[in-house]
Amino acid sequence: MAAAPVWSVDPRTGNPREQVAVEATAEEVDRAVRAAHAVRGALADRTVRAAFLRTAADLLTEAKEHVVEAADAETALGPARLTGELARTAAQLRAFAEVVEEGAFLDVHIDHEDGSRTPPWPDLRRYKIPLGVVAVYAASNFPLAFSVPGGDTASALAAGCPVVVKAHPDHPATSELCASILRRAAARHDLPEDVLTLVHGFDAGVELVKHPLVSAAGFTGSVRGGRALFDAAAARPAPIPFHGELGSLNPVVVTEAAAAERAEQIGEGLGGSMTMGAGQFCTKPGFVFAPSGEAGDQLLKSLTRTVSGTAGGIMLDHRMRDAFVHGVAERAALPDVEAPVTPGAGGEHTVSPGFLTVPARRLAEEGPHDALLEECFGPVTVVARYDSADEVTAVLSRLPGNLTATLQIATEQADGDAAGLLAELTPLAGRVLVNGWPTGVAVAPAQHHGGPYPATTSTSTSVGATAIERWLRPVSYQTTPEALLPPELREDNPLGLPRRVDGRSA
Repeated sequence: MAAAPVWSVDPRTGNPREQVAVEATAEEVDRAVRAAHAVRGALADRTVRAAFLRTAADLLTEAKEHVVEAADAETALGPARLTGELARTAAQLRAFAEVVEEGAFLDVHIDHEDGSRTPPWPDLRRYKIPLGVVAVYAASNFPLAFSVPGGDTASALAAGCPVVVKAHPDHPATSELCASILRRAAARHDLPEDVLTLVHGFDAGVELVKHPLVSAAGFTGSVRGGRALFDAAAARPAPIPFHGELGSLNPVVVTEAAAAERAEQIGEGLGGSMTMGAGQFCTKPGFVFAPSGEAGDQLLKSLTRTVSGTAGGIMLDHRMRDAFVHGVAERAALPDVEAPVTPGAGGEHTVSPGFLTVPARRLAEEGPHDALLEECFGPVTVVARYDSADEVTAVLSRLPGNLTATLQIATEQADGDAAGLLAELTPLAGRVLVNGWPTGVAVAPAQHHGGPYPATTSTSTSVGATAIERWLRPVSYQTTPEALLPPELREDNPLGLPRRVDGRSA
């Protein structure tokens, strides 16, 4: 049987653009993984790794016009958005180059022999080593920053792990282009090009996570798809870490004092955040608590003006568009649900933004309204009108894990609800915001992009310097002669690494 073709499709029309590749067979996936496994030693030199990552960033930047054009043709995200995403992607690669050079990620600990302790300490030296081949599953909504050259790939390469990327079907041509740029960057530093390989196809993705030489996986996508791969990773004869970002509602709580103080501003901010990128951000605020009464009414009027003035958009593919149209119609039909601005189909290929409202008390117990507590991918949010703090607490207790949780409080006066609500939101998310909006994830050392399941399948972050930790494992050497120790653990610290010696920074 001939291999299935992989087409690049124009989301603005739904028409195929060009055949980019063919779906990889199980034998081709096997060859790709074995080729990556064979070259894992080539990434051992930290200096070369850092230079490779910087060159990859430079080559992506040099090819900006071509990359942005290819990505826009396949995603309809627009040149402005994609230019910013490319800059972020390049900055990510450079940031991990700095992490590699600095070396703290190796987490070096040296404890000298000490017979006076009970029990006695032998000489112990610990650091972290690369896991091996990493499988990366590209995201639909970020064709650059969370795909072939994105954070999972950059952090895995920084850790010293070769990468096999499973391209997302929504942007195969962009994936091929970016893979070729990264492979060219590797060749510039005499690294084998197989430190980064690319495969296409659903079946190829399943084969990849099952392959015995794949040591870990990173995924960004749906709960259904991510959970299936997570289960497959756990069911292997030798289970592997699966770092999946699956879905997030990203709740927002607006206190009564905040609504009374700045209803107009909050409504505008919410409208801008939930419609950004046609509502296709993983951090879109998809569920909002707003107080009943006049202040909440003013907030909704502001939100109505903002959303009504926002043009319809094109989603990443027609399957997502159809799921959005069906999802919002199903939710809008529930008892006591109203649509001040009706979300849904905007045209044959577009969607119109909108929002739904519901009394918070409807969500306090299990029932048909539970659909409102599930992510709906696209430009829609649900506003739950509450009469008391107890109603907020009751609904928060039913929410799943999230990437973010946001609290809007008064700025000009004391807000007595703030501390208690912040404490209630903290267990729900990996990033908690006060008086901000969650769309936009800074690539910073203190960033955490993750959260309780189903936001992610692990406690790690996929953004920021500590994302590298996902692809490493610790190993300790005990009473090992100096000549046999890795350079990172030798007494004279020839590599100048930050480390802790006998429990103290050195």
